Amino acid sequence: MFKLQENNTTVKTEVLAGFTTFFTMVYIVIVNPIILKDAGVPFDQVFTATIIATVIGTLWMALAANYPIAIAPGMGMNAYFAYSVVGTNGLTYQTAFSAVFVAGLIFVILSLTPFRKVLIEAIPENLKHGITAGIGLFIAFIGMRQAGMIVAHPSNLVALGDLHSPTVLFALLGLTVTLILMALRVHGALFLGMIITAVVAFFTGHLSFDQGFVQMPSLPEGLIISNPFTAFTDVWQHMLFPVVFSFLMVTIFDTTGTMIGVAQQAGLMKNNKMPRARQALLADSVAATAGSMFGTTPTSAYIESSAGVAAGGRTGLTTVTVAILFIVAAFFGPLVSAVSGLSSITAPALIIVGSLMMGAIARIKWDEIDEAFPAFLIILSMPLTSSIATGIALGFISYPILKVVTGKWRVVHPLVYVFAVLFFYQLAFLPH
Repeated sequence: MFKLQENNTTVKTEVLAGFTTFFTMVYIVIVNPIILKDAGVPFDQVFTATIIATVIGTLWMALAANYPIAIAPGMGMNAYFAYSVVGTNGLTYQTAFSAVFVAGLIFVILSLTPFRKVLIEAIPENLKHGITAGIGLFIAFIGMRQAGMIVAHPSNLVALGDLHSPTVLFALLGLTVTLILMALRVHGALFLGMIITAVVAFFTGHLSFDQGFVQMPSLPEGLIISNPFTAFTDVWQHMLFPVVFSFLMVTIFDTTGTMIGVAQQAGLMKNNKMPRARQALLADSVAATAGSMFGTTPTSAYIESSAGVAAGGRTGLTTVTVAILFIVAAFFGPLVSAVSGLSSITAPALIIVGSLMMGAIARIKWDEIDEAFPAFLIILSMPLTSSIATGIALGFISYPILKVVTGKWRVVHPLVYVFAVLFFYQLAFLPH
C-alpha cells in the first residue's frame, strides 16, 4: 500500500521517522489552545479540535497521497483569528469559525480545479515571501508579549518588560535551551524546550498539575459549525469576505510551498512536478473544513515534516504513525492544559517559529523598489497593526501601483489588479 520497496525504505525507518515528526510538531497541541483561548474558545474544545483536524488531514495525506507530510492547524492563522478577526472586529468566535469553514470549502473546490494553480502563479513571489516573513514577525511579537518580555508603553507603544519577573525568566530559559538544542540539531527541540522549562517551573513551584494527567477527550461546545448554510449567512451578514480571502490565500501559499519543499527534500518530485498534488492539497483543505466545525483554525502542511524526512521517512506510513501518536496525545488534556497555563513555556516556541518564518525575507528582491517596498509594507504592517489581513491588503494595493508608474503594468497578473481593488474597498469602506 505504501510502496516501501519502491521508495527504498522499511517499516522500522518509517515508524521512527513518524516519531521524529510527531515530537517536532506536537507543540501545536499546547500553543494552539493558548492562542485561541484569547478569542474565548474553551481550552478543551481547541485541544480536541486541533487533534481531530490533525488526524483527519494527516491520515488523508498518508492514505490518499502517500506522502510523509503531516497536517495540523497552522501558526499565524490562529493568531490572525484570535487577535484580528475576533479581537479587532469584535466578532464571536462562532461567527469567525464560519469564515474558516467557508474558506475551507473554497479551498476544497480549488484543490479539485486548475484555478488553484492559476491563483498560486498569479501572486508575485516577493509578496508571498513578504507574507511569510510578516506572519513570522507577528508571531514572534505575540510570543514576546505573552511572556512579558515586551509590555505596553504610554508614549512609545512598546517597551522592555521586567526582566526580573518569573514569567520573563522562564521564557528566557526556555528560549535559551531550545535554541541550544536546535543549534545541536536535536530533533524535537521545540517540544523538548517546553518540557525542560515545565520541569524547572514545577520544581520551583510555578507549575502544578491539580487536575491530574489523563482524561477522556471532550468537546464542551459540541459542533461549532453544524449548518453550512448558517456559516455562509454569517459571512454575508458580517461582510467577512476579506477574512475568508486572507484565510484562503495564506493557507494555499503556505501549504503548497511547504509540500513542495518537503517533497523535494525527500526526492519525491518528478520532472519538477509533485505527483498526486491534488490528493495532497485535498488533505489540507478537507482538514481545514472539518477542523473549523469542531473549533480550530485553518490547517497547513507542517515544515517540521522535514525532520521526519531527514530521519528517512518517504511514504505515508510515516504520517500514519504521526496520526496515531496524536490520537494517543488526545488523552493527556489535563497535562497539556496545565503546561499551557504558564505562557512562559509556550512563548519561546512562538518566537522561534517566527524567526524561522522570517527566513523568507532573504528571497525578496531588495534591489528593486517596486518589488521590495510592497513586501516591506506587508512585513512592517502585520505586527504594527496586529492584522495579517491588513498587511496583505497594503502589499496588494501598493504592488500594482508601483508597477504601473514604472511602466511594468504588463507583468502584473489581472487577478492582482482585482485583488488590489477589493482590498482598497475593504480598507476604505468596511470595518477592519
